[in-house]
Amino acid sequence: MKKTALFLLTAGLLICVTIHAGASDSKITVPLTFDHYYSYEQVVQAVKALHKTFPKLTQLDEVGTSEEGRAIYCMTVNNPETGAEQDKPGIYVDGNIHGNEIQATEVCLYFLNYILTKYSENPQITKLVNKNCFYIIPTVNVDGRYHFFKDPNTSSSNRGLRRPKDDDRDGLVNEDFPDDLDGDGNICLMRKKDPLGEFKTDPEDPRLMLRVKPGEQGEWTVLGQEGIDNDGDGLINEDSEGYVDPNRNWGFDWMPEYVQAGAGEYPFSGKGIKAMASYIRQRPNICIAWALHNSGGMYLRGPSQKKLSYPPQDIQVYDYLGEQAERITPGYQYLVGWKDLYTTYGDFIEWMVCCNGAYGFVGELFQSSSETFKTREEEKRVQPETGLAAPFTESNDVVRERLKFNDHLAQGELYKSWAPYKHPTYGKVEIGGWVKFSSRMPAPFMLKDLVHRNAMAILFSAKNTPEVSLSVFDLKKIKNDLYRLRVRLKNSKAIPTMSYYSQKNKLYPKDTLRVSGNKARILAGGTLTDPYRDTVSYKEHRPGLQFLFIPGFGHVEYQFLVSGKGSIEIKYESRFGGKITKTLTLK
Repeated sequence: MKKTALFLLTAGLLICVTIHAGASDSKITVPLTFDHYYSYEQVVQAVKALHKTFPKLTQLDEVGTSEEGRAIYCMTVNNPETGAEQDKPGIYVDGNIHGNEIQATEVCLYFLNYILTKYSENPQITKLVNKNCFYIIPTVNVDGRYHFFKDPNTSSSNRGLRRPKDDDRDGLVNEDFPDDLDGDGNICLMRKKDPLGEFKTDPEDPRLMLRVKPGEQGEWTVLGQEGIDNDGDGLINEDSEGYVDPNRNWGFDWMPEYVQAGAGEYPFSGKGIKAMASYIRQRPNICIAWALHNSGGMYLRGPSQKKLSYPPQDIQVYDYLGEQAERITPGYQYLVGWKDLYTTYGDFIEWMVCCNGAYGFVGELFQSSSETFKTREEEKRVQPETGLAAPFTESNDVVRERLKFNDHLAQGELYKSWAPYKHPTYGKVEIGGWVKFSSRMPAPFMLKDLVHRNAMAILFSAKNTPEVSLSVFDLKKIKNDLYRLRVRLKNSKAIPTMSYYSQKNKLYPKDTLRVSGNKARILAGGTLTDPYRDTVSYKEHRPGLQFLFIPGFGHVEYQFLVSGKGSIEIKYESRFGGKITKTLTLK
């Protein structure tokens, strides 16, 4: 890989966290444990173990397969005794869409383990599982997860889909990956002694380097990541796995490669991505979606670019859920994607919002600022972290702090000290730096707190899926067989029964309220705007069928004039609000 690109990539790493690879290959049992990271094979074992333990509450589907043929699993959690899954509000959660963002899978597994093991034990969880249906895909990029554990990597490599690509345009594909020259399972940095180099040793910590000032003599040239010229074209590490970003390949607001790097040849060109899209479209009851990534400690909502906009009523819903998520996970920030981070095209959550009518959040998991080694007084003097750690800048305080965390809390497992190596091209070099299980993910001893807090943020949104009640609050006989019927529909939760974006763009039909009877005729029906003055906005045609939605923490009222006798059926149906039927008798 070219030296400039490598340097920028490495300089942008969030430095320092300790992580051990997955537990041993022993059989996975329930309850799951969260003191380690699960390999792809262990993730499969874990979801199968959960399904075997809770067969009445779970369904395990193979959504599709990846480019390399690995299965993508979704676990549905639903209590069939309280209703069919698609008659309930759906909560969708996935993780690890980027191959290196591994702790997102752990949050998904923890979420599943928590709601299943707590069911019937914890009243709140029991109520939530009875009310909602949960769809959880723990690992989206199954090839990426497999290769992140199996192959040498940096903490930021191996993100995309495994689609062969001729990066260097020599007619061959994927023939010049980085090479683990010293055989330690990591791809670290190479540096070479050079008096004309751009870096010198940091006097406070010889493991770090500082950029030299004009006129200063250099000491080191940074050569980039470990590797050799495998294809003999004079470049190193320039043709690894082709980069198709699975979070830029979705079919809304997609842009080609010259606009959005990693977009792929066309939307849904990723085999697993296409299968997931089909699976989700068959579950229109999904009213909120969470996509879990790393890192930065953020809860992001759309829009993904400036020209898109959400209705203000939807933003109120996002604010309510996002601000509560901040409280649940101290230090995380609730932000707007394009405004507070960067513009994206063809991303998953925007597809969920703008094509499927769901609300959606991206969870960027883990705060590097939590890796500290300071007294209380020293902490008070620290300036807030303003961005990614830059290992080769003069302001190296953040990196030094993380090295202390590495030394005293991880016992040196995060950082590989510089060691000599004889390179076939560069001669005598040194290899060292941060290992792959560092920088973007928490140490195992920190993992339980991260997965629990983020799972609770998701559960809070599950508590706020539509919860609709139907009541007949007035039935009055006007004369003979003519009756006035008033119906109230109330939503006691924050998420409306249809997003305002969906209404504006007519993504799908509104909720319906139907009043009918075998021996009765609906003469008039419409929205009751003022019950005291008997002001009604009557519908001109088919008055027994009303189209509506119920806002969050709100209600709607309807009035019907009914002629006849006998049984009357009142039926409410909603994509997100479920189904309710009541009967009454006209006497």
